[in-house]
Amino acid sequence: MKFGFFMMPLHHPSENPTLAFERDLDFIEFVDHLGFDECFIGEHHSAGWETIPAPDIFIAMAAAKTKRITLGTGVINLPYHHPFHVAERMAFLDHLTRGRLVMGVGPGVLATDLMLFGLSVDQVRPMSNESLDIIIKLLESDGPITYEGDYWQLRDMELMVKSYQQPRLPVAMASSGSVNSLTQAGRHGLPVWSLVNSAIAGSIPLSQQWGVVESAAAEAGKTVNRDDWRLVHYVHVGETREQAMADVSDGILSSVSYNFGNGSQRQFQTYADQPFDDLTAEEVVRNRRWIVGDPDDVASQLQALFDEAGGAGGFLITINEWASTQKMYHSMELFARYVMPALTGANASIQRAWDKTQRWNADGIIAGYRQGMRSTDGARATD
Repeated sequence: MKFGFFMMPLHHPSENPTLAFERDLDFIEFVDHLGFDECFIGEHHSAGWETIPAPDIFIAMAAAKTKRITLGTGVINLPYHHPFHVAERMAFLDHLTRGRLVMGVGPGVLATDLMLFGLSVDQVRPMSNESLDIIIKLLESDGPITYEGDYWQLRDMELMVKSYQQPRLPVAMASSGSVNSLTQAGRHGLPVWSLVNSAIAGSIPLSQQWGVVESAAAEAGKTVNRDDWRLVHYVHVGETREQAMADVSDGILSSVSYNFGNGSQRQFQTYADQPFDDLTAEEVVRNRRWIVGDPDDVASQLQALFDEAGGAGGFLITINEWASTQKMYHSMELFARYVMPALTGANASIQRAWDKTQRWNADGIIAGYRQGMRSTDGARATD
């Protein structure tokens, strides 16, 4: 099982962007040290809170500061770019990271970004689908390709620099549970990153999503592996559940105010037209099924998510600056020390050894053995 992060990232618009970017880089270096497996960086161009416009540039910097963690785009919004440029830049970046790269893709859902580029909601999914077709052909082709599409046309174009990973660098599909994203992932045999408890209308329930992917893959003659499926959700860990909630209450309400500002408040409200001032952090956590608690709470709730999904290969924590940097780091340390081994069973044999030691101690076996050792030592001393 893999563990990692989905970093949009979210920063309050009042702060210094240079320091925020440096803090994001420092965070990735820290979680690399903790043994997390993956970190995927978002792309946004407007709205003020999600501030990385070029995740590939950011990843190049992060790769230089880390040793083992897999890095990727989470996601490149395909309608905003010519597909040749996307394939070319990512294949090049795959070399710079020595194969530590995953290209996460999607259509883009931030309304202010769509407005910026003059795109309608109806356009972005077919544009994304067409771009994905072209990108995969460019990455997999041994020669030039020609493509006649509704949005892009290519004439004898070939990537001069192929990806470092062969037969091509991994491509993954982020999904809010839409039929389109799950079907496209299956059609191309791609890993999926599913946003848990999506607020998108018409989202397929988590329990049914992998079935949609498998059906689309089978129809296209592709294979998909459930171990490549990642669940994506919000988590904060504290020493106690009370402390965890205290750590993030103010930050949760601050981040929710952003969604009220961009027209996305319905996902947080308990009732229609509930004003922001009437919301509590506890209410938001409950309504969104966010996971806030001590390590045992978090492990049990994550296991429930995996059970609901029918199994998945990993989990990505959505990064929010709900708490101070010190408390965020402590949350990640608690997750790495206690939650990850609880879910993977990495410390199961150690726990069994300790349980056996406690039983032997309670039954007097250890004390008897020590007494026998002392008797033997005494007998040797008189020889």
